[in-house]
Amino acid sequence: MKIHPTAIISPQAKLGVDVVIGPYCVIGEGVQLGDRCVLHSHVVIDGPSRIGDDNEFFPFAVIGGKTQDLKYLGEPTGLEIGHHNVFRENATVHRSTKEGPPTRIGDHNLLLCYAHVAHDCQVGNHVIMSNNGTLAGHVVVEDHAIISGLSAVHQFCRIGQHSITGGCSKIVQDVPPFMIVDGNPGVTRGLNQVGLQRRGFSEQDLRALKSAYKQLFLKKDHNMSIAISALKATSAASNPHVASLIHFVETSDRGVTR
Repeated sequence: MKIHPTAIISPQAKLGVDVVIGPYCVIGEGVQLGDRCVLHSHVVIDGPSRIGDDNEFFPFAVIGGKTQDLKYLGEPTGLEIGHHNVFRENATVHRSTKEGPPTRIGDHNLLLCYAHVAHDCQVGNHVIMSNNGTLAGHVVVEDHAIISGLSAVHQFCRIGQHSITGGCSKIVQDVPPFMIVDGNPGVTRGLNQVGLQRRGFSEQDLRALKSAYKQLFLKKDHNMSIAISALKATSAASNPHVASLIHFVETSDRGVTR
């Protein structure tokens, strides 16, 4: 381990092998830091927080801080972070509000400067949060989603897999998977075709998802239940990605951005 002499580390913290703790970092009680993690300088990690291997934290990131939820009564709450994540300057991640499931961040995520993950959020894998991307409490972000710069997501919303929000967007309902949502308030603008092509989606998948997009989001004179029924009657519904999209829409509590 390489620990700078100015770093302050609680005796109750547990550090993995080959970690690097830079100048003026503070690691609090109840922190479990995995192998080969790097804290560059001025990083604060509070606990209880369990952090996996090969994570990188840039200056002034604050990880595992107390929830900002006014309902918090001081009970022990938690944060879990997986492996191979990068937290850039001034990124913040808060613990959950109540005992039980912790705030969770998966693997291979990139949180850019000033990105914020609030209490009780559940962030999947390969997610990118651009500068000043903000998640309110209890937001779920599925795999391979992108939150663009200055986007704000309302509490309890879901961000579907392989979706992207435009910069400066206001997200007040669920963002459907595979789609582009942009605006204030957000509107579904089209299929995230470039992103899907980069991730190896076949032309057959893209055609099926385009058909689903037209059925669900272009016919705004139909309510969503009618649009879903019409989509289920088409051949596109047999595609597994379209089936995932249908399931996402049908299980939405806040409604889906159209």
